[in-house]
Amino acid sequence: MWLVRGFCLMTMALLLPVLLLGTSCGPGLAMPREERHRLRNQVVEMFDHAYQNYMEHAYPADELMPLTCRGRVRGQEPSRGDVDDALGKFSLTLIDTLDTLALLNKTVEFEAAVKKVLSDVKLDNDVVVSVFETNIRVLGGLLGGHTMAVCLREQGQHMLWYQDELLHMAKDLGLRLLPAFNTSSGLPYPRVNLRHGVRGPETRTGTETDTCTACAGTIILEFAALSRFTGDPVFETHARRAMDFLWEKRQRNSNLVGTTINIHSGEWVRKDSGVGAGIDSYYEYLLKAYVLLGDDLFLQRFNTHYASIMKYISQPPLLLDVHIHKPLLPARTWMDSLLAFFPGLQVLKGDLRPAIEIHEMLYQVTKKHNFLPEAFTSDFRVHWAQHPLRPEFAESTYFLYKATRDPYYLEAGRSVLENLNRFARVPCGFAAMKDVRTGSHEDRMDSFFLAEMFKYLFLLFADEEDLPFDVEDYILTTEAHFLPLTLSTALHATLPPAVNILTGEELDDSNFDWSCPNTRLLFPDPAFPHSIREPIRTAVDNNCPRPPFRSEPEVGGPPLRARDFMANNPAHVELLRRMGVSLLHLKDGRAQLVQHVTQAVSAAAAEDGLRFMQEMMELSGQQLKEQLPPRAVQIISDPFFGRVVLTAGPAQFGMDLSKISIGVQGYLAIAEPYSGCTEQANADLLAGRIALLQRGQCMFAEKARHIQRAGAIGGIVIDDSEGSSSDTAPLFQMAGDGHSTDDITLPLLFLFHKEGNILLEALREHREVEVLLSSKARDRAAFFKGKALASSIMESIVESQEEEDCPAEEVDNTVPDTPTPLTQSHLSTKDSGAEAASEKEAYKLGDGNGEGLEKGEEPVEMGGVTDSQSHDPILIDWKEDIEAFRQMEKDEL
Repeated sequence: MWLVRGFCLMTMALLLPVLLLGTSCGPGLAMPREERHRLRNQVVEMFDHAYQNYMEHAYPADELMPLTCRGRVRGQEPSRGDVDDALGKFSLTLIDTLDTLALLNKTVEFEAAVKKVLSDVKLDNDVVVSVFETNIRVLGGLLGGHTMAVCLREQGQHMLWYQDELLHMAKDLGLRLLPAFNTSSGLPYPRVNLRHGVRGPETRTGTETDTCTACAGTIILEFAALSRFTGDPVFETHARRAMDFLWEKRQRNSNLVGTTINIHSGEWVRKDSGVGAGIDSYYEYLLKAYVLLGDDLFLQRFNTHYASIMKYISQPPLLLDVHIHKPLLPARTWMDSLLAFFPGLQVLKGDLRPAIEIHEMLYQVTKKHNFLPEAFTSDFRVHWAQHPLRPEFAESTYFLYKATRDPYYLEAGRSVLENLNRFARVPCGFAAMKDVRTGSHEDRMDSFFLAEMFKYLFLLFADEEDLPFDVEDYILTTEAHFLPLTLSTALHATLPPAVNILTGEELDDSNFDWSCPNTRLLFPDPAFPHSIREPIRTAVDNNCPRPPFRSEPEVGGPPLRARDFMANNPAHVELLRRMGVSLLHLKDGRAQLVQHVTQAVSAAAAEDGLRFMQEMMELSGQQLKEQLPPRAVQIISDPFFGRVVLTAGPAQFGMDLSKISIGVQGYLAIAEPYSGCTEQANADLLAGRIALLQRGQCMFAEKARHIQRAGAIGGIVIDDSEGSSSDTAPLFQMAGDGHSTDDITLPLLFLFHKEGNILLEALREHREVEVLLSSKARDRAAFFKGKALASSIMESIVESQEEEDCPAEEVDNTVPDTPTPLTQSHLSTKDSGAEAASEKEAYKLGDGNGEGLEKGEEPVEMGGVTDSQSHDPILIDWKEDIEAFRQMEKDEL
């Protein structure tokens, strides 16, 4: 059992075998056993589809690119920045998948995979990798594979030849990671060269100063397991030292940790604190280290942190980041998808009520958008639209079902399966969602999809007799690798008893939760899960509820929030003045905000002003995103049948696809000339078709006019920059030519080079390729046997199945009731009277340097936030969230 010294894990299922059984939307709606078995088998079939395509099209590469059906080899594909630090030319996906093969009873495939790892995988590679990702995915995968190999060997039928070879590889990898811990603090460098370590020019790393809290605090399970498997304590010693340092550096008043820390000085670089990206698995590993190692010190620390999380960060059913020094003030108004693991951790803790609340909130967001967006606002709108097939929601769903046996969570798991098959499944695997609003795809299938998603879904639907071993004898790492609980007794004599190793004092047991809650007393009503979930479901269904509006905040009262600000309110203007923010009315009727930190009445007021400016930037940035919606190009003909969806940029002219319920459907044809800059020589072929054109040599509008005169019903412009991709370049709108474009009535979309090549390759291979241009990908049922259903049927499918995001009129919260609207181009933050930001309208979603505009066009200038000349420390602290998505990528993505 997963019980260590009275620990509460999974005891809910033991205490309440009857109490919760059958409580779904109403009592008694249990899922039939046959249906669970069907879903279990479907999980296995989906795993086979993903795994076999990786092995056929990608191996020995680290990852599969499911849209182009080839492997992702680092250095051969356009760089994705820090995301590629997970790739080390060590067949990442195969290693990460080993123990999933064993769990799914694929013993023959597991044995073959182990032999491939031993014969093919090389660790002595001159490549710089993420210490965090390599630890949880590769070291964890080798240890999980070793655990499964030993388990099968002991059963006496398989792996009888195995002599701990995976463990030897794991130790080799552990030794290659150890140089990263050679710092004065004991916190590891974020990256290490597998061959050369971190010192010397040949390493191409070792100059970094910062790392995320999760990156440094998600080592202990794998390193301690490696020490106890091999008898070499050096790994566990280094991992414990890093955990000790993070604990010492917590903010002592709030007992919270920041997101990013300096590995040399221990100073917090980012002081925002939450349970999502950058911190998440640090908390997970504190609790799981207690379970795996039996060390009370980890439980004490976790309980201290958990109390602060529930006091400051938890705002049921939301989990909102706060500042560690001012934990009553929110640091952001949105949540990232990585926090979806937290309800599962709360089950592990034994705190069921908030776990049910948070999970229900997440479930309703997935119902609204089919998947959890990478980030979403506190009123459940999309903040960042990507979804890289993350497994955290399925993980929490499994743990809640395990604890409650409530069939409601089986239905939640079913929805995960259905959405993966309907929207993410492609001929060569499963493709990450580029945009959950349009259903467009990204050429990406991360290793964690095979390592975690199918593992949790199989565990959710399987019976005990379906499992090849007793899962209660193991703990699951953050990458869902199995480690045996018997490790708690290994090397036990070398570990100190329940003593604080930093102070030498005995542990204070007063704040420990040593016993499990009696849920019969906490929840006497058998329908309690339903009663907890219902208000949350109502809140999400109410389409973007807003917080109460304060029209007249008093000076000296609560700080003014951006969502409440009105430029024509004298009290608001006075509050801005006290915060050092000036409101300038421009000649064109718009308004501009400028902050002078030194003119605030106090340091606290200056910080309130910085917070206000950042909130206003987020609001105006969100408005800009809503004005620049992406479009979808969906390949609907045989053999694609709607399974491949590409992210496309819209044009500022021509047909608005968001106002067309069906979109524009037609066969592709290549324009002649391909540039589309003169009258078309193949007008007969283009008539009634969608033309493919190359970017460059003339204006976008000119291209559109030429193919329209040729009789085309739509056009797709393909970037001529080799290797460009929506994975790495920001999407933008195609601008007009400065003249009236009312004569252009067809839709024109833009694809980067990589996505455009998918269309060109399909056309070369199949000759007749039919696509749908739309604002959002349509359900594949509409393309049965390669033939689209009648328009009336298709419209009914769309109307019955689509759940739209909040309407624009409900979410336009930039400046309520203000006659002088603010835009992001009119926000600047300064210490001195520098020049105001640009007054020109921004049309490009990107970096504002003209990249992505039609060649030959003048870039439309995008005003930005002016950097402070003096780099005031408070200013630096607040401006970091402006680039929050890039920071998330560096942290864990």
